[in-house]
Amino acid sequence: MRLYEGMINQFKEDVIQNKIADIISNKYLSYYGKNAGRSEKNSWNISLNYVKNSLDYSDLQDNMIIVEYELPYSSRRIDVILFGRNCVNEDNIVLIELKQWSNENVEDCETDGNVIVDYGKFKKEQAHPSSQVEGYHYDLKDFMTVFETPPAPMLSSCAYCHNYSRLRDDILYYPKFKRLIVEYPLFSKEDIVGLGNYLQKRLKNGSGLEVFKRFIYSPIKPSKKLLDHTKQMINEQQIFNLIDDQIAAYNSIMHKAKKLSKLDKKSVIIIKGGPGTGKSVIALEVMGELLRKGKQVYHATGSAAFTKTLRKILGIRSSKLFKFFNSFMEYPENKIEVLICDEAHRIRESSTGSYTPKRLRTDTPQIEELIRAAKLSIFFIDEHQVVRPNEIGSIELIRSTALKLGVQESEISEFELKTQFRCSGSDAFLQWIENILDIRESEKQFLSEEDRMEFKIFDTPLKLKEAIDRKNQEKKNCARIVAGFCWPWSKPNPDGSLVNDVKVGDLEMPWEKKDQFWKWATDDSGMDQVGTVYTAQGFEFDYIGIIFGNDLIYDKNQNKWIAIGENSYDTMIKRNNGKLTDHLKNVYRVLMSRAHKGCYIYFCDKGTEAYFREHIKGKIDK
Repeated sequence: MRLYEGMINQFKEDVIQNKIADIISNKYLSYYGKNAGRSEKNSWNISLNYVKNSLDYSDLQDNMIIVEYELPYSSRRIDVILFGRNCVNEDNIVLIELKQWSNENVEDCETDGNVIVDYGKFKKEQAHPSSQVEGYHYDLKDFMTVFETPPAPMLSSCAYCHNYSRLRDDILYYPKFKRLIVEYPLFSKEDIVGLGNYLQKRLKNGSGLEVFKRFIYSPIKPSKKLLDHTKQMINEQQIFNLIDDQIAAYNSIMHKAKKLSKLDKKSVIIIKGGPGTGKSVIALEVMGELLRKGKQVYHATGSAAFTKTLRKILGIRSSKLFKFFNSFMEYPENKIEVLICDEAHRIRESSTGSYTPKRLRTDTPQIEELIRAAKLSIFFIDEHQVVRPNEIGSIELIRSTALKLGVQESEISEFELKTQFRCSGSDAFLQWIENILDIRESEKQFLSEEDRMEFKIFDTPLKLKEAIDRKNQEKKNCARIVAGFCWPWSKPNPDGSLVNDVKVGDLEMPWEKKDQFWKWATDDSGMDQVGTVYTAQGFEFDYIGIIFGNDLIYDKNQNKWIAIGENSYDTMIKRNNGKLTDHLKNVYRVLMSRAHKGCYIYFCDKGTEAYFREHIKGKIDK
């Protein structure tokens, strides 16, 4: 997606005539189905004037420009990309990240690679602009085949802070950022001529349209799946390229871990983010890097399916590093250097369960056991993925417990991941899900044909199954069927075959195998079984097929969602649960956000289906 594209002379004319922000705003509305924010419009008006001035100095003519280019598989946009050829006729592409930061609102940060930005109402720890540009640079190179197709164009990337002066309080130019700035230059307000010369050197021979076409028609490589690369991430090297808020969070974790041997005080880092924002990617990348640095690191979750899958992938030697939240009851204070708590919303009140030995039974809250066990505790959390009443993980719980256990306020850091990498990189799709399920209000009232995520409603569950089967025939194990827990779950037959418990319309299928449920997401057998939220949570697929049960329906007369407890077979969720409706809404949010490319759905309740259709613009295929 490109909000603006054209020849440089046309771009300069649109800027001079004060039309540029309007053109981009109209394209934004058409594509996203909502108006751009005031601050974003202001940034286009102001920053693109500075870009125009640098282009004047560069004296470029026959070149193309893109403004606001959306990265592959991501909701994040690159501010400006320019196209042309250098003095020896080599294809060149130049990426520019624009920042309106001034000296007054940038502060130094003890975290390597980060700075603190004061936005008036709040301060935020962010990656240095050159570090941010580095992320975009490698994201393009990772996914666009044009950079591997001879003669491959050269890619140059820089940042332009047009309100920032290098002549005073030059925090962004401190020596610790030198390596970054050398590779990804940072131009300040005094550098308008310098930026012009930088562009001229790379683009002066024009032919921008030809290079532009090579770029926009470049095939996009498939997105990386976390579980396909887990072994390399832990045992060999970093695999995923991090961008934006992911970089800031990663830098903070690595900085805290680096200081562990010198400090006695405990630290807690909280990283929140919705489905597909890269929480588990950061968790495993951090774990692999710290292990390679000789740190003692454990990874814990409350998900049996996710943890057992990681153990299977990594083998016996590494499996001991992957534990459950209830594994730390006997750990002394600060026994562990780093404890990574993934899916922290699944933390429970207590680690004591029906199979806990009598000598270990205790009233100690599980969150206290986790924080007490490690010098550095890292919690990855999405509070809207709480799907059972005994799951109590929240940011407030983590923060208040840390303070209770003596962790200093200054040693509690919080980061938010916003960039969407799942759902075809569409923030809008997740916002629409949350809005229609009345989980969180957003401007995204309607799903439209312009949204990149493929969404289909099927008249029968059999047609849904056939569509998912076709995807798995095209690419094995790329798709799964999931459902609300609205049918019984039987043990296998004496001969090992599974019982077709899920019976709806013309479809009969079994749930995942009871004693091997954790294999459902990755084993071939899972293609012919139905998963629940408990086996799907934490995993991702190209396509997800959902049987939206009648345990949660939309009542048009009352204009609200209603839980129908008698239609649920999930005894854990419906027993004495005053928040059953909220938990079921979270269940279907989780299920609908598992896929990268397409979400296929069948509704058992036709009133609920009608409500969804009312919030769709255009044709949705059956």
